[in-house]
Amino acid sequence: MQKPAMATAKSFTPLLFISFLLLASCLTSASGAKIKANVTIANGLAYRFYRYICPQVEVLVRSYLLQVFSRDVGQAAGLLRLHAHDCFVQGCDGSVLLDKSIERTELPNLSLRPESFQIMETLRQIVHSQCGPVVSCSDILTLAARDSVFYTGGPDYAVPLGRRDGVTFPRPNQTFEDLVAPFARTTEIITKFARKGMNAIDAVALSGAHTIGIAHCSSFSERLFPNRDPTMEISFFNILRQVCPAPTFNAATSLDIRSPFRFDNLYFVDLMNRQGVFTSDQDLFEDLRTRGVVISFAANQLLFFQSFAVAMTKMGSVEVLTGAQGEIRSRCNMRNSDNINDLVSVVEKDLMGSSFAMR
Repeated sequence: MQKPAMATAKSFTPLLFISFLLLASCLTSASGAKIKANVTIANGLAYRFYRYICPQVEVLVRSYLLQVFSRDVGQAAGLLRLHAHDCFVQGCDGSVLLDKSIERTELPNLSLRPESFQIMETLRQIVHSQCGPVVSCSDILTLAARDSVFYTGGPDYAVPLGRRDGVTFPRPNQTFEDLVAPFARTTEIITKFARKGMNAIDAVALSGAHTIGIAHCSSFSERLFPNRDPTMEISFFNILRQVCPAPTFNAATSLDIRSPFRFDNLYFVDLMNRQGVFTSDQDLFEDLRTRGVVISFAANQLLFFQSFAVAMTKMGSVEVLTGAQGEIRSRCNMRNSDNINDLVSVVEKDLMGSSFAMR
């Protein structure tokens, strides 16, 4: 098997990036200022939901992620993507975290990073050890996504909390129906966002999350083979053909060639230069309905940051469970009922083993 390769150089040395993270941590603790999106949030959510039962939850999540990203900043993109894939399928209910859910085995989610699930379970253990089982995995994932944006240079925005974890699995093929594929055109993107109560501006803003992260050859090979996609700039095509010399290669490249590990607006500059990796990226510039938004975000990073905070807040309210709905999972990767069944099964096996040993 061909070993994966990266097409672009890192924009930060590890030492400089750790310094950047520490500076960002100091700045946020000193100012405490966060963007608060002027949008209607779902009933049951609140910006200070845990102020009495777990007031330190945001500090706990942010402190641990500082350690994670200092070692491997690439995990930020993984957590951000995990949150988006969770919210678009059956709402922000943590269903994507469940081991037994078909959501985990369907093609759109097979490339989710295994480390993201490990980070989530560690975060749950940290939060529950300090506060007890009062914070949902879906809320922890929402905070982790926000901090992934912040720690890579993006906006720090307030997050409404109070989600409960889901207890049902999505139906088969729901990931294909709800998630935006890398080969999707703008019409499909706008349609799928509209189903979730979001508009074209939200769609472009959330696509800006591709300013960090990677893509594998299989997700954009149709733009390289058998011929160059005419909407792809020729020198960029040549770079990608070196990374993916054949459709079967399992290599990877950064989604933003200008600043692959920094959350900024240069992704939109890439699109204007026809250097978007996915069809779903580049078509946002080619389509006249969204081209103006792309140009505006490329020219004004603050506008992009504000719009991104709005879109993330709206996405984080999609079909959420609150109040008496759902549950607070004792493990992020299984429902509490499954956890109990597993424990019972283990006890039964132990008892059977003991009875055989006594014979």
